[in-house]
Amino acid sequence: MTTIDQIRDNRIADVRPLLSPRALRSSLPLAADREDVVARGREGVAAILTREDDRLLVVVGPCSIHDPDAAYEYARRLQVVATRLNERLFVVMRVYFEKPRTTLGWKGLINDPGLDESFRVEDGLVAARSLLLEILSLGLPVGCEFLDPISPRYIDDAVSWGAIGARTSQSQIHRQVASGLSMPVGFKNSTEGDVQGAVDGVGVATSAHVFAGVTEDGTAGVIATTGNPDCHVVLRGGRTGPNYDEASVAKTLGLLERSGQSRRVVVDASHDNSGKDHRRQSLVVAEIARRISGGEREIVGLMLESFLVAGRQDLVFGQASALSYGQSITDACIGWEETVTTLELLADAIGERNARVIARKA
Repeated sequence: MTTIDQIRDNRIADVRPLLSPRALRSSLPLAADREDVVARGREGVAAILTREDDRLLVVVGPCSIHDPDAAYEYARRLQVVATRLNERLFVVMRVYFEKPRTTLGWKGLINDPGLDESFRVEDGLVAARSLLLEILSLGLPVGCEFLDPISPRYIDDAVSWGAIGARTSQSQIHRQVASGLSMPVGFKNSTEGDVQGAVDGVGVATSAHVFAGVTEDGTAGVIATTGNPDCHVVLRGGRTGPNYDEASVAKTLGLLERSGQSRRVVVDASHDNSGKDHRRQSLVVAEIARRISGGEREIVGLMLESFLVAGRQDLVFGQASALSYGQSITDACIGWEETVTTLELLADAIGERNARVIARKA
């Protein structure tokens, strides 16, 4: 006779208890000054999306975080530049802890903080939240991609901008999660280049939903959301090629308008928009800057993959000590010096656009 043990969990190797979101937030709380950074970050992004703020949103940082020390050094440098260019750019640091994979590979700091396939997820959550608090202490708002539907409960109170990635924009559960997130959320077009799925994701996330999820105490619960009005499309190119050109942007804006959504997009200068060549991000930025200086206002933001050292390096699991400091182990990034000149170029473009507006009013 078949027993319950023979038909249940046949392919589950191990189940480990995980601390609750409430427990982690209590042990690593947001102090009042950090709460203020998060709130101002969310308000700033939302104001840019609604055109109440004519600055350009720039989400910039490493493809993924694997070394919190290097990430914090990057944040310290970025804060200085962000403050200097604050009148024209609203800078949010890209701080991605979960890495979606097309096939196999390292899945990010939360999943495998030891970079050795030990999968100490609880340690990863602690490391992720700790780094967020350190960056917020600098006064710099952060942006994260939410890949796992449970992990946002542990860190979302510290995040000012969120992303639903190219591989999950058409996922019903991710759209529902986004509908309840407290920050603006960008939906990327698919890896194939389909934009309609991202447009649909924005529409779905704007609406209210009820779904099964995890409570603050880590138990199963029914989550009811009110909908997120600050969702938007992120164009990242696809297998068919880039989609940051004027015709592709105009097509996306038309899709949004026909779907009853606001005409606004963020352009990701990396991924397929740069042919997955970090050295071509500058070409994307130069083209967007040219259009912004000429008066373009419906491209409200830009994303860049950037780190201390240009390029990328291969990770050998269990040999993290052999890695070069400040260089990506996932997608290749532009280096620090190029990051500064790129941000300055975008700030100049906003300045030129503003000057045109003033001249027209004179």
